[in-house]
Amino acid sequence: DHFLTLTPEALGKYFKFKWILIAHITAGGGSLVLGLVQFWPKLRNFSWKIHRTIGILYLLAVLLSSICAMILAYTTTYEVNWAYAFSLQVWVSVWISSTVIAYYSALKKKFKLHKEWMVRSYLVTVAFIISGLSLKIPYIQNLGSFAEISPSLFWMGWSVPLYIYQIILSSKGK
Repeated sequence: DHFLTLTPEALGKYFKFKWILIAHITAGGGSLVLGLVQFWPKLRNFSWKIHRTIGILYLLAVLLSSICAMILAYTTTYEVNWAYAFSLQVWVSVWISSTVIAYYSALKKKFKLHKEWMVRSYLVTVAFIISGLSLKIPYIQNLGSFAEISPSLFWMGWSVPLYIYQIILSSKGK
């Protein structure tokens, strides 16, 4: 919430990129809400048109947020360190690619594959929340500085949920 003041003190290294940061946060928040709505079975069964419209809005939100994230990952993040920058660059690449694969699967009417890739895309979307909340845990904070621990938490935030999801899919005989 401190980013909303848009002052150099509040934004720090992001001040030069404040509108990119705001677009990233806004579109990312939109993708969190839109993605969650998409998994509501009653909506999907009620109207495929609504599902499709919300899905396209989710795709656009992810694309806008991830493009902004990529700009930030190649500019301001190096001020923390290269591991932090690299972690974010990989994370945003996984976010974009999993979302595009989900969309492409829907276009090809491979709806089972579409659903699986949408789950993957959304897991990467919520990874930001997982990583952010992890950084608030006192035990985690005592492990080191933000620059030291954040790359590991970023990897953990999306790779562990994806790994668990793959185990679930495998256990279903896929």
